[in-house]
Amino acid sequence: MALDNGIYIPNLCALRDKPEPAAACRLCFVEVEGKEQPVTACTETVTEGMVVNTRGAKALKLARTGLELLIASHPVDCAYCPANRSCELQVMARHLGVKLKSKRFRKLLHELPIDDSNPLFIYNPNKCVLCGRCVWVCRERLGIGAFGFAHRGFERVVTTFGDEPMGKYDCPDCGECISVCPTGALAFKDGKGTKIKTGVESGSDDGKLQSA
Repeated sequence: MALDNGIYIPNLCALRDKPEPAAACRLCFVEVEGKEQPVTACTETVTEGMVVNTRGAKALKLARTGLELLIASHPVDCAYCPANRSCELQVMARHLGVKLKSKRFRKLLHELPIDDSNPLFIYNPNKCVLCGRCVWVCRERLGIGAFGFAHRGFERVVTTFGDEPMGKYDCPDCGECISVCPTGALAFKDGKGTKIKTGVESGSDDGKLQSA
């Protein structure tokens, strides 16, 4: 509803055709009139007469902290990244007024090997934000399930079964997973391809949304 009304709410895990929200990124905080604390927009059911403020101070504080924590474990090398100018982290940083090289939290990088075994794309797990978009698209939309999540906590990664190189897996080279990746974790080797639209429009809005 928000995107349909030209209102952007920061998020990394949302896809329009997913029947249920993943609620994985914890970045889409909004304030709902009548509730004391901010809620995640993707899990809040719209009700008649609901008044939502996407630019409330409490919601923005939570979103900014979440983004800064994410950046603390993300390699910020935008000038050399294939997703530069189409990266959703850049979009969110501008929207929230957060510096991509924030020093608020100690930097803790993964330093995992890059997988370039697939003839179509490169997978850089260090840039993965664990949004789950590629996993859902491959498994649910395409019915393939080439990869999924493995391990827990800071060691959690997106990988193939048995942690095999992606080039060894029976992948149809459709490029669907690359198209939904919000960062440069999955990128075409030829530098081409289209990312999905984030719903951000030029200009600004007052962040207010009211259901009929």
